[in-house]
Order: sequence, then structure tokens, then C-alpha cells
Amino acid sequence: MATVKTKFNRRSFIKSSVLAGGGLLIGFNWLAAACSSNSSGQKMPENWTDINGYLKIGENGVVTIMSPNPEIGQNVKTSMPMIVAEELDVDWKNVIVEQAPLNTDVFTRQVAGGSQSIRQSWSGLRTVGATARTMLREAAAKEWQVPVEEVSTEAGMLIHKSSGKKAGYGEMATQAAQIPVPDEVKLKDTKDFKIIGTSRKNVDGHKIVTGQPLFGLDYKKEGMLIAMMVHPPAFGLKLKSFDDSSAINMPGIKDIFTINTNPEEKPDSGAFNELVILVGNSTWEVLSAKQALNVEWEPVDPSKALESTASHNKLMAEMGAKTREVVRKDGDPDNAFKKAAKTIERVYTAPFLAHNTMEPMNFFADVKENTAELAGPIQTPEGSRNNVSKRLGIPVENITLELTRIGGGFGRRLNGNFVVEAALISQKMKAPVKLIYTREDDMTFGIYRPAYHALYRAALDADNNLIGFHVRMGGIPQSPLHQNRFPAGAVENYLAERWSADSYISVGAFRAPRSNFNAVAEQSFLDEVAELAGKDPIQFRLDLLKRAKENPVGEKNDYDAARYAGVLELVREKAGWDSDSAHKNRGVAAYFCHNSYVANVLDVTMNNGEPIIQKVYAAIDCGIVVNPDAAVNMAEGGIVDGIGHAMYSQLTFNNGQPEQDNFDSYRLIRNAEAPKSIEVHFVESEFDPTGMGEPPFPPVMAALANALYKATGKRYYHQPFVNNTFDV
Repeated sequence: MATVKTKFNRRSFIKSSVLAGGGLLIGFNWLAAACSSNSSGQKMPENWTDINGYLKIGENGVVTIMSPNPEIGQNVKTSMPMIVAEELDVDWKNVIVEQAPLNTDVFTRQVAGGSQSIRQSWSGLRTVGATARTMLREAAAKEWQVPVEEVSTEAGMLIHKSSGKKAGYGEMATQAAQIPVPDEVKLKDTKDFKIIGTSRKNVDGHKIVTGQPLFGLDYKKEGMLIAMMVHPPAFGLKLKSFDDSSAINMPGIKDIFTINTNPEEKPDSGAFNELVILVGNSTWEVLSAKQALNVEWEPVDPSKALESTASHNKLMAEMGAKTREVVRKDGDPDNAFKKAAKTIERVYTAPFLAHNTMEPMNFFADVKENTAELAGPIQTPEGSRNNVSKRLGIPVENITLELTRIGGGFGRRLNGNFVVEAALISQKMKAPVKLIYTREDDMTFGIYRPAYHALYRAALDADNNLIGFHVRMGGIPQSPLHQNRFPAGAVENYLAERWSADSYISVGAFRAPRSNFNAVAEQSFLDEVAELAGKDPIQFRLDLLKRAKENPVGEKNDYDAARYAGVLELVREKAGWDSDSAHKNRGVAAYFCHNSYVANVLDVTMNNGEPIIQKVYAAIDCGIVVNPDAAVNMAEGGIVDGIGHAMYSQLTFNNGQPEQDNFDSYRLIRNAEAPKSIEVHFVESEFDPTGMGEPPFPPVMAALANALYKATGKRYYHQPFVNNTFDV
């Protein structure tokens, strides 16, 4: 049982007060994302006021937890309140959670990104529940005139066993609010968890499947206008002029004008700052006027050629062929390669990728003279509010931001350019406005996953031991290199180089940033090295991890070799790798990112030259699993998503213009192409929870590539794999 303090720093503290009508209110600014709606039919407390950012206990024992973090489909609106409810020792059916608006005076890190929501808030959420439980026990002890140590709790009840006295939390809530907040509280031992580690249904599930308003596109307000934008058709172009004579008098159109979201930025920053805006009464009317608008564009820099996929590929090949910036060097790699008995060199590439969230970008804004009301789906609400404040000159404290459920993000909604756009439009119109992107707008606007290139080399001695490893990795316009990741630390002579090349094309975080390429290239290459060494691919990796654990090279290795090996050993067992792998076309891969470890074994068969993915095994070490159902769902989703992107997805360019602008031309995985079966296993652990939204995504791509090799005899170096033939 751990003892934790309720005060961490100047901004991090717990406080309590009495609610109108009776009840306990616990406020804690480390609280970071909870869940639910009143779906179990509890009688609501009387005179409850909506106080953002607090755990509330009503007079009838019902508990409400405000959820500060954006809900992006990772199910934090279920898992986070489970953590509070566990330490509070309340019956789960009496828990209600509401989405909180942005409130940095109360909360920290109101962000959906980096698979950090549970990890960052684990201790804080537990402390909130434990503090409330401690105060309730003290209130009961005072009321019953018994030692507090003799008061226990169970499922929302306070119990004094020797006297037989019992009381519900609601009966003691008002008295508990008078108790001074303790300086420290005791947390449960993990062996005593009753809620954490059990599966609970998504608290928004019923609303989602019945189509109740939850998402930004559902948001409405009286008098709200609809806005759409027109951006340059190609990266490297900017607005020259527009003619609205055919559009301005169309039915329902209120105005057509330009905005500049960031006039201080240079035009070649990669973003489309200057946009043509159309505003009207309805989506259809604005869309019709948009199609009638005539716009002229001109080059940002006439001396520069517009980019194409062909020029990208040529540039990456040139950059990858020469020595670049050395960011890590262990031992003497040059000498290792000179004296090697065998060497192998391979190149891997991946294209730009669009995020393609199911809910296109949208946001609501109602800007008055010195205030702004914002609402919509955004992964970074605080940063977006700050950007609106800076661009419009409105004090931050005068801007409110309501968080709606997010219909997909994957990093696309970390960049809140559309929030600033909506605010500028509302300011211009002096009216509430909802900005809506079409699918084509979103897919051609940018914020893509960069295009990547990696050169790998390995050196083996006469006994087939790996004695040298070299990676040179770069991209347009960013390098994906993680120089301290495996097999760094496991090879005596190791060299990592990186490079990048400038581009007009705007990029940003994409699910498992950088790792989504590194894992494919690294784990595919390690399979080839294992084959060259004549070793089983799982055992080859385990031998390297044994070295990294017992006698690591370097001091900056960012993985735990024992936990890394643990998922490989677990997936080997669950997939029956040693017993029947020779009879299947199967590949293996393992990767560490976002503080979690995932290993996959993937089985594939061929049917008329087409790969059929029969089964994927996943072994995952993400620490304590809060909600197994949600964790399995994320693993399954990440696996399907990873297979789809590796196999089919790409965004290509011609003269700066994206050649794919909707799902008819941008290929995503289809139902029939998903694995027939996915089997997920978690390492039993007492480590604090780590990431689950992103770690299952990267390694399955490499497992797929390695399985395809077994099925076709051909290695797959360039994504998407569908561009290669699958002939056996």
C-alpha cells in the first residue's frame, strides 16, 4: 500500500467544499480525463451545480467525475473514472462522468496525444479517489465516535463492523466536506483492485450507436452560420486573386472574403495561411457557391519547381547514399564492417500519408468584441485557445473552449489551424459560425505523415555474430530516426545518422510518430540479418536483448531489455512458434514505443496471388491494464490500421498537388482484407500503465512484411506493399 501526498507543487493540490443541497466536492488539478453519462438510471442529487474539474458526491451517493481530456476513441472516458472509482471504493453503477471544458486553472495536460492520458494521470486520479474516501471515513468516525482506523468501505458504503453501523457515501458527504484535506493518503495495493483490471463497457457506446449528438459536426447554436474554405490546390502556391461574381448572389450566401491565419509566418512555412472563405446559411448552399467560385493562384517562389513524388524519391535516394549527421556512435563501426565475414545492406521507403479521420476538420466559434466561445474536436485545446488569443488579440481568460467527442484524430487534430480559422471567420461575420472542411479539403490541406527513407547495414563475423550495425535515416521534411532504440545497446559497434530535406508540404504527428516507419524498416531488416546468420528470427532478437540486458553498450538506450524480451517470449508461446511455425507462412516483429512493448506473429496464406491474413497474435506489456476490453479494442484497431497503411495507403504528388483527394483514390483497408482473427495477450504486470493507443500500430507492419516473404519468397522494402507483386 503506497502513501502519497495530496500536495505536489504550487498548482497541484486538492481542496474540498460543500455542494448546494448537500454533498462532497473534491477538486484536484492533476485529474486528467474521465467518463460517462447517466446510463444506469440513478436518481440524480437535488440542486447539483455543474462545477468543472471536480469529483462530486451527491447526497444520494451518486458520484460525478468531470473528464478534462479530449476523448478521441481511446476510451479514456471509461478508463479514467475507473481509476478514481477504484480508490474511492464506489459502486461503478453509481459513477457518472461529464466532459469538462478547457480549464487550465484546474487541470493540467488536457491533451489527447502521445498515448499519455492514462500514464500521466494515473497517480493523480488515484489520489483524488483515495482522498475522498479518507475524508468520508473520517466523517463517519467523527459521527459515530469511533477510531477512523475501524471504519472501512465497500461499494460506496461506510462500515463499522464492531457496532454494525453503516452509512452510504451520500449520507456522510456533507460532513466529509467539513473535514480538512489530509496531507497524505494511502493508495490500494494492486492485489486489492476490484474495478481496475475488469472490463467495463464504453460509457458513450449507446449514444454513439444511436446517433446522439456527441461530435463537433453535431454542434449547433441558434443563429449559427456555416463556413467553408478554399485553399491552394498545390503546395508551393499562394492566392493571387478571386472572382466571386458568380457565387456571391447565390441563395443563402452571406459573404465571401479572405483570411490570413498567421500573417507573421513566411509563405514557405508549409501551411496554407491565406484562404478564401465562403459563409452562408447551410452546408449545401455554401458548398454550391464554393463550386462556382473562380480563384487564381501563383507560385510562392517562381524560382522553385513544385514538388512531385518522383522528385521526392530521387532526392531521398541521393540524401540516403551519402554520409550524414552522426547522432550516435558506439565502438568502431568502420572497422567492424572492414573485418566482417558477411555484410548486408538494404534500403526501405515509405510515402506521405494522410490522416483521413472519419470526422473531417470542423470547429465552432462565436467571437464578440473581447470574448470568444469555441467548441469542437481538438486534441490540443489549450494550445489552440492560446493561438486564438494571440491571433485575435483577445485575453486568454476571456476565451472558453468546449470539448466535443472527436471522430478520429491520429495526430491530425494536434494542429489546430482550423480553430483559428473558425475564430477569424466569426470575428469577421460578427456571428456564430461553424467551419466545415470537405473530405477533399482535409485530404489536400496537409499535416501529413512525412515521406521516409532508411539505409540499413549489418556486419557478421565468421561465427555469424552481429558485430556491426549502421542506420542512416531521413525524410521529407523530417527524419524519423530514434537513435537510442533497439538494437542500439545490443551491438558493440553501432552507427546512427540522420538527415532531412526542406519541403513546402506540411507535416505533423501521425499515429506512433516516426515509430510507424522505424518499426517496419528495422524489424524487416533484422529478419534478413537473422536469415543471413542462419538463426531463428525470434531467438536472434532474444540473443541481442540478452546482451542489452546483461552487458549493454552505451548509456542512453531508451528501452528495458527484459520487458522487450518478455513480449517476444510471450508471443512465441501463444503463437506456438516453436511447434508449427515451419508449416505456416508467418512473420514476427517486436517494437518499443510510447513506453510500451508489443510483439506480433502474423500468419498469411496466398489465394490466387492475393495475400489473406489469417491470424495475428499480439503480446503487449503496457503495465497495469485498466480496462481490458478497451485495451484489446485498441490493440485490434492498431493492428488493422497498421496492416492497412503498410499494404495499401499512399499520398503522391504531381507539381505540388496531391493526387488523391478522397477515398475513391486514397486506398484504405477494407473489411475483407482485415485479419480473420486477432488474439491479444497482456503481460501480467505491476508497472504503472503506459501507452496503448499507438504501440500496437508499428510492429504489425513488419510482421506482415516478414510473413509475405515466407509466402512469396520476396522481400518487401517499399510501402505500400500493394505496389509490389505478390506472385509466389
